[in-house]
Amino acid sequence: MRVSPIVFPDPEALGRKLAAEIAVEIENAARAGRPYALGCPGGRTAASTYRALADQVAARGLGLGHVVIVMMDEYVEATPLGSHRREYRAIDSGLPHSCLRFGREEIVGRLNAAAGAGRGIAPERLWGPDPADPEAYDRRIAELGGIDLFLLASGAGDGHIAFNPVGSPADSRTRVVQLGEQTRTDNLATFPTFGGLDDVPRYGVTVGIGTIRAQSKRVVMVAHGGDKGRAAGRLTLAEGYEADWPATVFADCARPRLYLDQAAVTASATLTSP
Repeated sequence: MRVSPIVFPDPEALGRKLAAEIAVEIENAARAGRPYALGCPGGRTAASTYRALADQVAARGLGLGHVVIVMMDEYVEATPLGSHRREYRAIDSGLPHSCLRFGREEIVGRLNAAAGAGRGIAPERLWGPDPADPEAYDRRIAELGGIDLFLLASGAGDGHIAFNPVGSPADSRTRVVQLGEQTRTDNLATFPTFGGLDDVPRYGVTVGIGTIRAQSKRVVMVAHGGDKGRAAGRLTLAEGYEADWPATVFADCARPRLYLDQAAVTASATLTSP
């Protein structure tokens, strides 16, 4: 279905609104005595939300022991084994561009500092997909009861979501993929520590399109900034999954919302104006 966007003046206002929603859901889950699973992208798009959520945790005095952070993807190294076979392993989680490093430092670390000693997210409650057994991630998420809220982001140039490339099947699950050249180019801006395109890994392990749609209880797609004008236009018009812009899967998910900032909307209008 087509989702009408909610437009905010800037990323900070967007982040504050979304963080307040998440904080209420975390409180409600604690009262119900159940875990709360937050699906998270790394990188720039949700950064203002993570910062604002830490503020909410501190202001509300939230305990986070029941929270699980479910990361969407990770870069992968591939070792050729011959006969067109490869062995895949996640990159060192200490590297600046590691998605797991991002989750540990920029999400869990920030939230735990706000929660205070003994009230934060335990290390084992930061999850990431394993390229050696990617299918296990879907099972693990399902056993948890699904993801309460999946924060989603769209690639600026090709509409990738997590590491799902253009053409990803609608029913795809967590798997290792070869990263598209546009995705790798987009990630130069996401992680400035890359010296150039040759430094960006060529493979990643990612939740699938089907994983996002089937495992999320609700989703919020976020796009902000002038560089996301094309993405804002495609997402606003989406009525369902379009394989040439994978982020459109959000429109097929349960209780979808689309949060944009004014810069993305203005850039989108400029691209479509005669």
